Amino acid sequence: MSTYYQPKKYPASAFDSMAATAETLPVVIVGAGPVGMAVALGLAQRGIPVTIIEAADQVSFGSRAICISRHSLEAAARLGFGAELEKIVLPWVGGRSFYRDQQVLHFQMRNADHDVRPPMINVSQSEFEQIMVDTIEANPLITLHWSASIAGVLRADDEVTLEVDCADGKRHLRARWVVAADGGRSRMRELAGLRLQGNNYDGRYVIADIHWESELPAERMVWFDPPSNPGSTIIMHKQPKNIWRIDYQLDPSEDAEIETQEDRIRDRITKHLEWLQNDLPWTLEWHGFYSARALALPDFTHGRLLFAGDAAHLVPIFGVRGLNSGMEDAETLAWQLAAVIHGNASAELLQAYSVERHDAWQQNVANAGKSTLIMSPGSHGYMTTRDAILALSVTRPEFSHLINPRQSSATNARISPLTWPTPADVEGIASGDPVDDRRVVTVDGTETSLNMLRGSGFAVLGVNVDAAALATATATLAGALAPESVRAILIGSDTSATSVAVVPDADGGVVAALGARAGEVFVIRPDGVLLCRIDSVGRIEDVVRHLRLGNAPAGASAAVDSGPAIDPAELRRENVWMGLSDALDQVAENDREGFLARLALVLGSQVGQREFEEAIAAATDPTLTVPADENADTAVGA
Repeated sequence: MSTYYQPKKYPASAFDSMAATAETLPVVIVGAGPVGMAVALGLAQRGIPVTIIEAADQVSFGSRAICISRHSLEAAARLGFGAELEKIVLPWVGGRSFYRDQQVLHFQMRNADHDVRPPMINVSQSEFEQIMVDTIEANPLITLHWSASIAGVLRADDEVTLEVDCADGKRHLRARWVVAADGGRSRMRELAGLRLQGNNYDGRYVIADIHWESELPAERMVWFDPPSNPGSTIIMHKQPKNIWRIDYQLDPSEDAEIETQEDRIRDRITKHLEWLQNDLPWTLEWHGFYSARALALPDFTHGRLLFAGDAAHLVPIFGVRGLNSGMEDAETLAWQLAAVIHGNASAELLQAYSVERHDAWQQNVANAGKSTLIMSPGSHGYMTTRDAILALSVTRPEFSHLINPRQSSATNARISPLTWPTPADVEGIASGDPVDDRRVVTVDGTETSLNMLRGSGFAVLGVNVDAAALATATATLAGALAPESVRAILIGSDTSATSVAVVPDADGGVVAALGARAGEVFVIRPDGVLLCRIDSVGRIEDVVRHLRLGNAPAGASAAVDSGPAIDPAELRRENVWMGLSDALDQVAENDREGFLARLALVLGSQVGQREFEEAIAAATDPTLTVPADENADTAVGA
């Protein structure tokens, strides 16, 4: 019996147009996808009424974005639906890639003892959204209108008027702010006359969900050129309740309209499962189609109209950055827009949102783009080098890192107008970096985590500072940002403190992770990003002033190491891969073999004879070598 999730339908909403004398709505959000609903929940947490307009009569159907990152799980917890979400998810920590029938990569994401949540979980986007809807329905500050689509937009200096098509006819709503979170085919973007800019990739994928009671592990599995579907690439992910997501690439010569018919999809999946020696029955539950794109609006803020999620930017699917980057958009936009609405900051703060999140898109594209060049190489050069990397990785595992999918991780806001310069003489985390959640024990023995201690708002974290001074500084920031939540956390041994949370940090884990020094203060934003690290609690007034202005003090920021060092050998191989690919694409088609021969001669002349012979042996693909007797037969036949 199938366990596939079937979302419930909602009756069309009935509402009246706003009278000219009616008070303008604070915020209207167009789109009840994960991003739009996350913005709504974040604003409602800060006391702001929100109206959501959704064209459909249910949450999305199908798995769609199934991989949710640790950072997005943290956001879900801050927004109030994380506990319900974590009841139904399937965690995973790594994956395997295969070239034909040979394993060429086994990767694992960070999963340390101090981590509160797994690095990645799988759950269908449909169920993810339904939990959000259920949370929204319990919130008196949020109104969600179903079966209501946007027909027109009229923008003014101080408000936006929306024309809405609903079951009872056209209605008009006025809002001081409108958030467009209506997806990759955004109607709001179209009505505003805006276009995404960037790159489209050639790779096309059929995506399908099946019900299959297999015991294969919950990990990302990828086959390049598998015997079951030669020339294709197949991705498999296990979901909860024995649902499996299968993505496979279409050849450029294949007609997508034909290949997305159910009988063709069943045939392709059957071939692969039979090759995996499957003898279990399975059913096709849902299917779709995808092509990789890396596109964005140049600016995400347009007066009183703000764009978020896929309405603002699109990233290739590889590395699962779409929904996860959208959740980052939502958290950042919610606290910044709330600060403007409450009068705690100027509208300039929203330009910081645009700068930060556009740069985050570029960070995602930089990683997803490399993954896409492996998963769906769009040129002769990249196809040639991708196949060469796969063949080499069978016997030369040092090349397998180039196949790594570079799974989604939290982006940084180092170039944000809000981010303070990082002091030149510090180590550890830089201003603008995400602050990882980690397990901690408070002074009274309570086991908790940094995120639970800091809540859904700002945190002022002091390292071996005076508890009373820390409490006073926190109260100053809270007074300036009210009703935003602001909490104090003391890393130290002051057991007499009662107005702040105290973490003794006996093993020094927090101090080491931050690279903190005694007396230093870290101000953490509601979205988990480090706003600044200052040398004393006395500078909190400066923090308040700059937040209100939507800027940061001038000054050069230190280049702080924010993660494991990149292996120079890996960086060299990556540069060779991309440089050679680009060069092959620039060489005349009739000179490609000659170019490679000349390149080999130049490089070979720079090493000894033994090294050159070893390189020739390593570059020889045994699966493509033709035996001598077959050569003779071919010659005779010719």
